[in-house]
Amino acid sequence: MTTAVAAPFRFFPLHVVRTRRLGPSLVRVTFGGSDLHAFRSEGRDQSLSLFLPHPGQPEPVVPLDLGWGSPRSSEAENGGGWWQAWRELPDDVRAVMRSYTLRSLRRGPDEIDIDFALHTPAGPASRWAARAGAGDRALVLGPVLADNRAIRFRPPADTDLVVLWGDETAVPAATAILESLPAGTRVRAWLQVPDAGDIQDVRTEADAEITWLVRHDGTPMAVDAVRAAALPCGERTYVWLAGESGQVKALRRYFVGEGGVDRRRVTFVGYWRQGMTEEQLRAAE
Repeated sequence: MTTAVAAPFRFFPLHVVRTRRLGPSLVRVTFGGSDLHAFRSEGRDQSLSLFLPHPGQPEPVVPLDLGWGSPRSSEAENGGGWWQAWRELPDDVRAVMRSYTLRSLRRGPDEIDIDFALHTPAGPASRWAARAGAGDRALVLGPVLADNRAIRFRPPADTDLVVLWGDETAVPAATAILESLPAGTRVRAWLQVPDAGDIQDVRTEADAEITWLVRHDGTPMAVDAVRAAALPCGERTYVWLAGESGQVKALRRYFVGEGGVDRRRVTFVGYWRQGMTEEQLRAAE
């Protein structure tokens, strides 16, 4: 497969090495690739664009020989490069593109982990992940610079409390963040999952209090759970919110309004929106 390069991101052909169920709603897919030696990331909430084949296709169809133009670049907006050509392919031919976060990167051998949330009804990426097996092929648009614009978790240097909230789509990023934080970092985290079996053991050196919210057991969700904690936010609090757009926006309003957190110290990312596909969400942005 041909690769295209444009710093700080490039395409990396991938193959599935192994898969592991983390719970009823989560599966981890480990990918290898001959070019992953050039993949660089500091982890945290590193965003990736993953391209997957349709059923019956041996690999994802992306016209890489037509030059560069990322989904967020001005070239893409102006119709240049592979991006426009990919968009013009028939729906049942062009690769399925979905946004995911990097769960982990390892060397020797070079591998990356991506955790997928499984849901019903299943979308194309969820369906693919549930059936993925060793040797299945994919393609990722990933970083060649460790510190890049697709990492959003950036607490100011004077932060004395880190607050995290994420649903199952953000659990991979949130747990990667927790693992990256140094000893002595004060953290209060809420992680929301569909099933108690999805709760994970998170290893972190940070001084972290992690609350798992199980959606179907009557536990208060999002703003209600955070408000009930009566969290003492100060001038040096940093807040990171990711997951379903409606809940993320409600939480941001709470922290900036009732919580009194400076809006410049709140990072919020809508990974998905209730009732919308990723294609519809991108079109609405």
